[in-house]
Amino acid sequence: MKYVLSAIFLLVTFGVGYAQEGKSLYSTHCAGCHGVSLAGTTSGPALIKNDWKTTAGKEIIAHAIRAGVPGTTMVAWDKALTSRQIEAITDFISTSQQTQPGQQAGVSPVSKTTSAYTLKIEKIVTENLKTPWGIEFVSKDSALVTEKRGTLRWLVKGELVAEPISGLPVAYLGTSTAGLMDIALDPDYRTKGWVYLAISQSNGDSQAKNALALTKIIRGKVKQNRWVEEQTLFEVPDSLKVVNGNRWGCRFLFDKDGYLFFSIGDMGKAMDSQDPGKATGKVFRINPDGSIPKDNPFADKKGALAALYSLGNRNVQGISQHPETGNIWITEHGPKGGDELNILKKGANYGWPVITYGIDYNGDTITDKTHQEGMEQPVTYWTPSIAVSAAEFCTSPLFPAWRNNLLVGALAFQELRRLSIDTDKVVDQELLLKGMGRIRDIKFGPDGALYVLTNDPDGILRITVE
Repeated sequence: MKYVLSAIFLLVTFGVGYAQEGKSLYSTHCAGCHGVSLAGTTSGPALIKNDWKTTAGKEIIAHAIRAGVPGTTMVAWDKALTSRQIEAITDFISTSQQTQPGQQAGVSPVSKTTSAYTLKIEKIVTENLKTPWGIEFVSKDSALVTEKRGTLRWLVKGELVAEPISGLPVAYLGTSTAGLMDIALDPDYRTKGWVYLAISQSNGDSQAKNALALTKIIRGKVKQNRWVEEQTLFEVPDSLKVVNGNRWGCRFLFDKDGYLFFSIGDMGKAMDSQDPGKATGKVFRINPDGSIPKDNPFADKKGALAALYSLGNRNVQGISQHPETGNIWITEHGPKGGDELNILKKGANYGWPVITYGIDYNGDTITDKTHQEGMEQPVTYWTPSIAVSAAEFCTSPLFPAWRNNLLVGALAFQELRRLSIDTDKVVDQELLLKGMGRIRDIKFGPDGALYVLTNDPDGILRITVE
């Protein structure tokens, strides 16, 4: 009898561990595109299908993981994952077919204890928001929120205004990561009223995968819930645009001197990140009116884009200026491993794809180099990738113990981290949030609270101290 019980114990233990392994592997490798609940995101389709509960359905899932899906962004994982790992993910997806994606939990505040504070986390917006990307506070009671699908919305006293702002240009949505991205306000917004937007733009069909497209930087004003007085500040000719591009960027920062910094991702054209004559894989600096600062590092170099500030940046997703040192810190979304935190330097080359601490999504080696003369080393990097996103230095009086700490979000890992900074080094990291959605943007409001935009589920969190 004891042998039977032992066998049952081993089977149960192995089964639980195997199920947990599948869920963990799915969360690490798949949830970024297909959602934690398998409900899909703008980057990948839902994985809930009625015919995937059978043995034949499991083989379809396993084959897609092993070999990829031609014509999509789904790559082959047979080199990156073992047969057992693929089987574990397949079983997790198959067993998850028993239940449809769950609805978001209620909006009652929850608490999270950290080293310095007990945080009160409120879900202030849980409905009618579709893939929020950026947020900027216009006043004590109101903020503007961009949605990736190409809409701009008002958030007033913690509630989303139902009617989007009209008159915006049409965003190019032909690839999964394209759309309306970051937003910034003019440093003298109260007087001038300028709102800055980064939007994917194409001269062709806004839905076509084969259209020439790239990020366009515009500014305009919002009057009576309408976008007016639009001006183009940065746009490249068709010869520099990309077909079926991925990894768009784009993140904004107005620094203390009034310059506007913005990023453009490598669009899947890795080596172009090293070409100063091409716009992809770079950070740029312009004046608020779109003119070029005379001391830009490439302003007088033949064949280079005059707005260029740094190159070799795979996909900058966060940018923030240290309140005291003035250093600008950037988070860079890496491949499979190799997410980076860097200090932005004038004219610097951050190495992508010549050097990296990551490998390709399918397990292939991108390069055997992590160092090269003339290329910057990251302050720190994350392997495996957390899918690093927005970054914001803490200046809020509600969180004095976090003063000048850098808050960093993550997409696939659904994390919010606090990084303690000493001059140009990270001396400590603390996990503040986990599993409350893919974190897209983080900003401190005029009330001192921390506002967090999330995808999957889409919503806005308001964080204070209990």
